[in-house]
Parts: sequence; structure tokens; C-alpha cells
Amino acid sequence: MKWYDYEDMSPTGFENLVIAICQRLLGYGVIGFAPGPDGGRDAKFHGTADLHPSARSPWSGKTIVQAKHTNGNNKYFSEPDFFSASGQSATLTEEVVRVSKLIESGNLDNYMVFANRILSGNAESEIRTYISLKTGLAEESIYLCGRDQLDMHLKTWPDVARVGEIAALDAPLLVDSNELAEIIEALHGDLPPAALAAVDDIPVDRVSYAEKNRLNRLTDSYAKDRRRRYLADCFRIQEFLESPDNADVMRLYESVVDEFQARILSKRSLFENFDDVLEYLLELLFSRNPLLRRFKRLTRVIVFYMYWHCDIGETSDAEAD
Repeated sequence: MKWYDYEDMSPTGFENLVIAICQRLLGYGVIGFAPGPDGGRDAKFHGTADLHPSARSPWSGKTIVQAKHTNGNNKYFSEPDFFSASGQSATLTEEVVRVSKLIESGNLDNYMVFANRILSGNAESEIRTYISLKTGLAEESIYLCGRDQLDMHLKTWPDVARVGEIAALDAPLLVDSNELAEIIEALHGDLPPAALAAVDDIPVDRVSYAEKNRLNRLTDSYAKDRRRRYLADCFRIQEFLESPDNADVMRLYESVVDEFQARILSKRSLFENFDDVLEYLLELLFSRNPLLRRFKRLTRVIVFYMYWHCDIGETSDAEAD
């Protein structure tokens, strides 16, 4: 039985869920997720666990907890981007380096990884063995928790969702990708030649790009990179959408931006800056629609166009407040 659509949660919501579960397994002394000096986000517990792995034989010492959230459906621990015994860039492969350093510095005795991914018995055994061999940590001091085990924890402690503040379980930017896919399909191959307007041109009835970035807290580096890559294409999209021949596509576009804007404004506070808003939205769209995955660049262009054209995000200090 699947209790929650974990992929529809925000990364912060998933971390809150993991903390709530760990407070039951380990104790209420679990310290929540926070960025470390090496960029990682760990939760910590120091002491003797209440229940893990059992009340009779609990863990003791320093326990590090990691939460790995994905927006994708039916993802597995064994996928090569998440775990690869031979690769160097997989998520868990990179984490092993951090774990080794924590062990060497005396800051880790036990290690837990929670992910909203499917964890088969074979993969669980292989990954635990791999981590043990690479770090010297005993296999019995390693715990991997996938979707099925998450479901079992929530079945055992149904109030954990409330403690984790995830009762609603709606993703910050949970949107319908189908209408956007129709727009992308219409745009692909049918865009007119690039407009001759200078890329510095901004519609006079819109807030300036620099001011919009300030209001929305879009970082300078991200703003400059997106502008350099996609602004010329924005003029092509604007010309396409404003053509009378594409009135149906324009209506679809207006429907999409209405939905995106409502979601963004209602959940904006969950994200530190607007870079994260846009990247979370794009990851969600790519994970849920094969056509958008196929035309990733064009999808990125149209989402940037929505922002640049002031259809999503704040455009005044009153909205930003």
C-alpha cells in the first residue's frame, strides 16, 4: 500500500518527514537538516537509539542521516545516476567520500540514507556492502530506507506525517504538464526566424529584467546565464504567440501561466531564491512528461520566456512582500 506520493513533496517537506521518522527510530534529539561546510545536508543524532535497529540492540554513537528526494516517478536506488559501483559521479558514490571523511574525523559511527526510491533486496545488499568496503563502516551500521520502508514507517506511526508538517503533501509547484507539452509541440519546428530586435530590448510595459530579478531574488549568475542562452529565442516565441494563426496556442499559454503563477506565488516561501523555483519546476516537468524531456532546451526557453515576459514571478514590491 502506497501511503504518499513522495515525489509530489518538496525537498524540505521530505526532509521534515525523514526527521519525524528518525525521531521515532532514534530519539527526539535528532538535529534537523542543515548545510554543512562541504555543501552536504545532514541530520544528526548523538546517543543511544530508542528503536533502531531494535530496542534490545540499539545503535549508539554519532548517527548521520541523509534524505535524497526526487520528483521522478518510480525511481530506483539502483539507477546509475544514484548508485554506481564503477562510476564516480553517482549520488551515493559521491556521498561515500563525505562519509569516509566524517568517519576519519570521528563524527560518524552510523549512517542512514532515506530516499523516495524503490529499493530491492539485491540493491540494498549491494549498496550496503559497497559503502562498507569503501568506508570501513560495518554493514550493520548502515541503514537504507526506500519507498516500501517509508510506507511501513508511516503505517506504524500515522501521526508522523502531521509531525513532519506534510499533511497536505502538495508539491510546491505541482502543475499539469500536458498543456505545456501541447505548446512545445506547436512551437517545435514552427518558430519563425529569429527577430532582428536587439537582445537588450525589454517591452516598455513590463518591469525591467534587473528589477524583476531583485524582486524575485534571482541570482545574478543564473540571470545572466539564462539571458545569454535564451533571450534571443524569447523574441521568436513572442512573435509566434502573437500571430493570429496561433490563437489556440496563445490560449493554452495563458492557461499554463495562470496555473504556474498561482502555484509559484502560493509556495514561493519554500524556496530560498528564484533559481530554485525555476529549476524545481523544470525538474518536475521533465520527470512527468516524455515530450518535455525530449525537447528539454525548448522547454527551458518557454519557462524562461514566462519569467522574462513577467507572466510568472513578482513584478512589484507589493507582490514580493
